[in-house]
Amino acid sequence: MDVNQQLQIPTEMVQTITGEQAWHYQIVPANSNNGFKLFYCSKRDDKADLQDELEILYGCGIQFKEVSEEELKNALVRYYPQSKKSNGSTRQKLSGSYEDFLPKVISEAYGIGASDIHIEVYEEMARIRFRVDGKLVERYKISNEEYPALVNKIKIQANLDIAEKRLPQDGRIFFKGNIGEFDIRVSSLPTMNGEKVVLRLLNKDAGKVSLNQLGFSEEQLETYLKAIKRPNGIVLISGPTGSGKTTTLYATLQLLNNNESNILTIEDPIEYTLEGINQVQLKEDIGLTFSSALRTFLRQDPDIIMLGEIRDKETAQMAIRAALTGHLVFSTIHTNSAWGTISRLTDMGVPPYLLAGTINLTMAQRLIRLLCPKCKKETEVNHSIYPSGFVPPQQLSIHANPVGCEHCYYTGYSGRKAIYELIPIENDVAQSIKNNELDIETLEIHTELKYLKNAAWNLFSSQQTSIEEVYSFFI
Repeated sequence: MDVNQQLQIPTEMVQTITGEQAWHYQIVPANSNNGFKLFYCSKRDDKADLQDELEILYGCGIQFKEVSEEELKNALVRYYPQSKKSNGSTRQKLSGSYEDFLPKVISEAYGIGASDIHIEVYEEMARIRFRVDGKLVERYKISNEEYPALVNKIKIQANLDIAEKRLPQDGRIFFKGNIGEFDIRVSSLPTMNGEKVVLRLLNKDAGKVSLNQLGFSEEQLETYLKAIKRPNGIVLISGPTGSGKTTTLYATLQLLNNNESNILTIEDPIEYTLEGINQVQLKEDIGLTFSSALRTFLRQDPDIIMLGEIRDKETAQMAIRAALTGHLVFSTIHTNSAWGTISRLTDMGVPPYLLAGTINLTMAQRLIRLLCPKCKKETEVNHSIYPSGFVPPQQLSIHANPVGCEHCYYTGYSGRKAIYELIPIENDVAQSIKNNELDIETLEIHTELKYLKNAAWNLFSSQQTSIEEVYSFFI
């Protein structure tokens, strides 16, 4: 079904019935008027009986607007998604019972694979949005009068100070429900209209993912494994927030974790607990920073050290000192490319000759949404889809577009995959860094490297993703 033909239902109307009612009666609410509730439904023989039952249930007149079975099913799946991890929908109207509402919101978000729940307040209303496959989707609207009670309930469960509304706070909730047990990272932020709260759902299985599940090509995986299995040096991963750096690091530590190795991490925050690894939570307010923790780590006889992030010159210098004294160090850094990491560190004041002698590999990564395999549609390639001036590495006759189906909640996408850009720092590359020759386009390796745009093109040309997902890499 074309996205323009889908039923468009405002969030406040969606909340007038529960998911259980929508699926049981096979109805979806439409705009109501003149004291009547109006519902979309498909053609059916028992419409008179359904009308009588709904009038008793809601205590008002009921009217129906007939739509096709496809339109109705589409709306049910999109607005009342049923969890793939439990039976039945978990949607519930907010009507004063916070005891039931919050667990059901969390269960629904977890069930449909959301990574975050955003609870935010504005001048005239408040809303709840889920981040699914990297995109935010509005799920609920609530009144400003009900919002403070919901926020306070979250803060109490996360052991935060409900009286403190002027400063940001961070906490953690251990959630236990019929869908399983998992941790939730809680962050509150004071805004102009009240506190915004973000809940990060930490799937325990995500901390146990294998490197060969992430998106490395065979050649890239071989290069990465060679770098991480060296006894000392630094491996740096760059990318923006939400690009999967932490998952890559955890998968790496899982591989290296054994009885013979002492592994220490300093993180902000600790997202997943790893058995057999000594994890330390950053606490800058009491002086436990990345650099101070790393200084202490060196007295703890470590083999492998993981730093959550290199943010400043002092931390960078401590990481290099650790590598020079025989330790293997992993960390992240915020740059746009693998080679940009070198420039960033030199800007911090780290001498190029030290970088050349200590960095094993620098890597950049991003996450790309994958097309739903059950509904993606092949389309002939029209060169107008490419950015102006872009020359495709190869001529394609067809590409794939998102469509939307029940499996992907009519988004057209299902899951994400990481793409990588790796630069091993060895031989000529190390010598160039030592000589402070930092323009990669002048180096021989420039023509051999597989950049992020090459990995993005491979996903697009193999019809795993759409042009919209990779367009920015071609500009």
